[in-house]
Amino acid sequence: MAALDASFDTTPHDQDGRLKLDLSTAVETDKQGHHTINLLVGNVHCGGCVRKIEDRLTKEPGIETARVNLSTRRLTVTWQGDTYHANDFAKAVEDLGYPVALYRMEAVVERDKNTERDLLMALAVSFFAAANLMMLAWAVWAGHFATMGQATRDFFHWIAALIAVPSVYYAGQPFFRSAIAALRKGRSNMDVPISVGVILTTLMSLYETWTGGPHVYFDGALSLLFILLIGRYLDHKVRGTARSAVHDLAMLAGQPVQKLLSDGRLQPVASDSLASGDRIQVAAGERIGVDGIVREGGSSIDTALIDGETTPKDVTVGAKVLAGTMNLTGPLIVEAKSVGEATVLAEIVRLLEAAEQKKGRYMAIADKVVRWYSPTVHALSLGAFLGWWLFGGMDVPEALMIAVCVLIITCPCALGLAVPITQVVAAGRLSRKGILVKSETALERFAAIDTIVFDKTGTLTTLEPRLVGLPDDESALTLASSIAASSKHPLAQSIRAAASDAPRIKDVEDTPGMGLSWMSEDGEVRLGSARWCGLSDTETAQHGKTIGGLETEVWLTRPGHAPARFAFSPLLRPQTKQVIDTLKARGFDVAIMSGDRARFVGPLAEQLGITDWQGDMTPADKIEAIETMKAGGKHVLMVGDGLNDTPALAAAHASLAPTSAADISRRAADAVFQGGSLQALPELLATSSGTRRIVLQNITFSVGYNLFWVPVAILGLVTPWIAAIAMAASSILVTLNALRLDGLKPFKRLATRTGTNPAGQPVATTAAEGAV
Repeated sequence: MAALDASFDTTPHDQDGRLKLDLSTAVETDKQGHHTINLLVGNVHCGGCVRKIEDRLTKEPGIETARVNLSTRRLTVTWQGDTYHANDFAKAVEDLGYPVALYRMEAVVERDKNTERDLLMALAVSFFAAANLMMLAWAVWAGHFATMGQATRDFFHWIAALIAVPSVYYAGQPFFRSAIAALRKGRSNMDVPISVGVILTTLMSLYETWTGGPHVYFDGALSLLFILLIGRYLDHKVRGTARSAVHDLAMLAGQPVQKLLSDGRLQPVASDSLASGDRIQVAAGERIGVDGIVREGGSSIDTALIDGETTPKDVTVGAKVLAGTMNLTGPLIVEAKSVGEATVLAEIVRLLEAAEQKKGRYMAIADKVVRWYSPTVHALSLGAFLGWWLFGGMDVPEALMIAVCVLIITCPCALGLAVPITQVVAAGRLSRKGILVKSETALERFAAIDTIVFDKTGTLTTLEPRLVGLPDDESALTLASSIAASSKHPLAQSIRAAASDAPRIKDVEDTPGMGLSWMSEDGEVRLGSARWCGLSDTETAQHGKTIGGLETEVWLTRPGHAPARFAFSPLLRPQTKQVIDTLKARGFDVAIMSGDRARFVGPLAEQLGITDWQGDMTPADKIEAIETMKAGGKHVLMVGDGLNDTPALAAAHASLAPTSAADISRRAADAVFQGGSLQALPELLATSSGTRRIVLQNITFSVGYNLFWVPVAILGLVTPWIAAIAMAASSILVTLNALRLDGLKPFKRLATRTGTNPAGQPVATTAAEGAV
């Protein structure tokens, strides 16, 4: 039989089992000196396996994090020190009985294909053997009521043994190999009790055959394997469906592209082999393989994979395009700017995998239970055997059969899968909607939200406001553009775009929530809010002319010149009014907290139907307001994008930022969303609520399953067949229940939660519940 994890031959070993390949050559090191390596780990089947690996590695000196992704079997280790320690970490994992190789998505795909093929072959052998053994068993059973002699019965038993022994050896390989690998390292896993149960049943039957006993259980052993293999195969397929989000994205990142050579010829190459500045040709119907700039051609591109937007976007020369987007209508020549692991698509894959393997409160609870599960199960099985043999009047074969049933029926797979498989499905669903969750406890905290606070500029409005009012003095525009070149703020970028040829000024200071400043030869020049520029309401009224009720203004003050005003008219993000109305209808409290002038925030709030709003807020003001809400028993979600929003994002119960936000804001947020619409927000809240509910359902089911079936098995009321069906069904049902998240409908009903604030007063909050 082919090795069940053939892909692990990519990391060869010497005769002593030591790794030949120096893994330190595959280590990535960041600017802070933190080393990271990604490894592919075999024989990982449940949360118990994940816990053993992570617990072992965290004991290694210098390791900062060690995380195993259950869906992709990807082990990510981060540490400080010598890069050669990567070999020590791999050896430590292999000492636990888990083979290790360098992580490559191609290896994951190849491994999955090999595993599926081997499971199908083992399933076919077990079915053939079980069917023939059942026919022989029926003949023997019928003979008990007829005239079949002992010699004939023994003959049938020997024929059954000749069929059963090689069939058990072959069909049991998926379980035996994993169990042996674990036992060699002094460990146990879920396949150990399964293997013990099957082998004990076979050995008992061989003993009965050798001694001429009346009963054999060969048909039971093969039927047990057949049922277990059906469960393992279905579990493999269903979990493959659950992890398809990471798989599909990662495979897209590795697709070949057509490189345009200097002589005009096209050469197919791997996308990660390109360098910045290389050009590729993308035909209609192909996916773009790099982040870059369109240099020739025009087309419409489908960006749904990246930002969840379903409407194609038109691109022409000079437009930015991202890897993973689909070119729909015309050929394009694209100049690469970011390739391989530096693309937005690669970053999405990393964030998605990180989201899948994060450990929240529920995962920690499940891990603690699984930690004590195996020794408890083995103790119960031994106790059942001794109890029935010594005190129940049973002989050894009958008592052993009850012990086998206890071993099989109490497999911890369902509990081990209860939380991680739900996280995998939730992360995949959100990624398809353009939402990436970063924090390990984010989904749990998003599910508790009852109050949502929005920033204004760049959050409710787009990052490209219209510049509708310019100063009469052209020199003011030139100077403002030169200063604004140092900022990523959307208003600054709009000013820069209005005079992009102006020279860039160095030594510009950025004061979050206020504006920019630069010390010229004549004195300090400021660009920002009226308050930052030291202007009173009288001065702003004197030097500025209101164009409409919703515009925002930026001021430029410089020695010897009158203040210059730049007026902007905000563009609301698509569907913003509908999203706000939906959130309010579902019982959420909605507020706006903006650093913009109150006279500009008010009309926007009125337009959106938001009565709770504040303007002229500093970062400290926002934190104080959020802390006040939290003291009143509120669970606040902060949605913001600017540098000045970062403290508020950190202070809130949960936080969300667009991918267009400042770098530090994206890092501070618990989740980021892509695309121009706020529709991601109700989607995130509904998915979080549904995830919490399904996790609790899975944990409740897993605990209830064992509370029911363990006593039934100990009392001898189940056969190995029933035990195998129950064990396999428990894992499959947990996974199928998690997959229901894909059919979740946002905000089907309201749920009212009652709690108390810090003062002990009752507080009733209403939050949206997704329908699953």
